[in-house]
Amino acid sequence: MTACTVIGLGEAGATYAAALVAAGHTVTGFDPVAPGTPSGVIRAATAAAACANADIVLVLTGAAAARAVAQECLPVLPTGSCYADFTSSSPHVMRELGQLAGGALFADVAILGPVPTQGAKTPLMVSGPGSSGVAALLAPLGADVEIADGGPGAAMAHKLLRSVLMKGLASVVVEAVTAGKAAGLEDWIRGQIARQLAGDGQAVIDRFLTGTAKHAQRRSKEMQDTADYLSSDLHVPAEMTTASAAALRRMASEPVETAPALR
Repeated sequence: MTACTVIGLGEAGATYAAALVAAGHTVTGFDPVAPGTPSGVIRAATAAAACANADIVLVLTGAAAARAVAQECLPVLPTGSCYADFTSSSPHVMRELGQLAGGALFADVAILGPVPTQGAKTPLMVSGPGSSGVAALLAPLGADVEIADGGPGAAMAHKLLRSVLMKGLASVVVEAVTAGKAAGLEDWIRGQIARQLAGDGQAVIDRFLTGTAKHAQRRSKEMQDTADYLSSDLHVPAEMTTASAAALRRMASEPVETAPALR
């Protein structure tokens, strides 16, 4: 079995640590603030101590701690071990940390789903020299692990592009349903959203790419009116609607040929 270290024993870190213990691996953990330790995990006093003699290290801290954790842990790792950064650090930070790896094999890991609901089976994308080590450890737990072309930072670049859609879409849906509820039309707006999310996704993308720039001027005014309705009449937040109006005004001022080309 593998000697694993999990740095960060919050919700996600504890989930992976517990799953690795259940799979028969030896798991050492470190977290300076988390009050609990998953059953079977050996809790170390420092991050460096947790990483000594580890075959693979999973870092599940916040992105703000990524550099400090790497600077403490990488120098003590055995040559050939794997250091997997699961933080939501930017691609350029992942590249920087990869350069600090020394004899360890660095992996940039992007989590592509909600760990609280999917657990250790949450889909992952990995890149960098340590990718195969991450896949070998976590795929047997049920995770769909995709290895991206490119070095450290490539997986996170994919995730951040996905976040433009997923986090932006989630925010728009929340704003629309909140407004629908305030207007007494929640069921109707839910039905509208569900219909837009169903069907031929590629056709919807193409329609958005062609129609948005073409009709940007008219739609910018409509969205500004919509934002005014949400804030003045319904008294609900309108950040996404206001941002859409601004984006459409910007598109209307640009030459149409700068719009993204269809596939």
